[in-house]
Amino acid sequence: MDFKRKLLLAALPFALCLSNTALADIKIKFAEVHPAGYPPVVAEQDMGKKLVEQSKGEISFKMFAGGVLGSEKEVVEQVQANAVQMTRISLGIVGPVVPDVNVFNLPFVFRDHAHMRHVIDGPIGQEMLDKITNSEAKLVALAWMDGGTRNLYTKKPVRTLADLKGMKIRVQGNPVFIDTINAMGGNGIAMATGEIFSALQTGVIDGAENNMPTLLEHNHYQNAKFYTLTEHLILPEPVVMSKAAWEKLNPEQQTLVKKLAVEAQAEERVLWDKKSAESEAKLKAAGVEFITLTPDQKKAFYDATAEVRAKHGAPYADLMKRIEAVQ
Repeated sequence: MDFKRKLLLAALPFALCLSNTALADIKIKFAEVHPAGYPPVVAEQDMGKKLVEQSKGEISFKMFAGGVLGSEKEVVEQVQANAVQMTRISLGIVGPVVPDVNVFNLPFVFRDHAHMRHVIDGPIGQEMLDKITNSEAKLVALAWMDGGTRNLYTKKPVRTLADLKGMKIRVQGNPVFIDTINAMGGNGIAMATGEIFSALQTGVIDGAENNMPTLLEHNHYQNAKFYTLTEHLILPEPVVMSKAAWEKLNPEQQTLVKKLAVEAQAEERVLWDKKSAESEAKLKAAGVEFITLTPDQKKAFYDATAEVRAKHGAPYADLMKRIEAVQ
């Protein structure tokens, strides 16, 4: 046996060892429609850094923010196919696939922001994550990000149902959201986030509905100067992982991913509150008029959406009572 061949045979076990290590490495691509610096993105990136450190490099992590990998709907499809391993998704996207989460999508199901947080931090929040994980969606739901309180922003002021009548308002493509705007007198138009700015500019829509940081970060305030505090939707948003990617993790890695996702949930909440306060100040400075509804005005919006809660909430009557009972 010549020297070169001996050397090659001696190197083989080492090469095989390296290839096995490479196979054990898990690469996580995390996709976000929100821009860098946005509270969920910051918390998710911090989660990624900790994941790399605490897995001792067995797991790598790369964030793709700002919608570079597509819209939320496109990203969910990529996560289901394991082309992307993790994302944060709006429940509006999950609702058609996992009907139970639609209870969180119902208008005015939460009394206020604090009530929503108490619900997701308790048993109901965990049940919802489990429902997503155990569904046919090919996703594992790990934790909740706070998506804030959604209010109307429009080109003309809205204080009453009559003011909203006939206005074309962008919503996420979920029947519950379309029905909610329609019940309040508007005309719900489903549209991807990336299309809103030009649609407002060109008059394709008269407004949209979202939280303060989104109104600011996506520059929608440039064309919609009135922000009506309806608080019609308060939507938590799950962080999900591709089931195929999850199943490649060993039990210790799964425990680590779950633990760090829950830590990210707590971190994002602090960032969210800070960002919301800063966004409100910036929007007001940019000339956005904040419209606070009187209790009677707000009740009119609540009452108008009773039919939506009755229609879409019928299968979840008991769950809605449990949500209401959370203090």
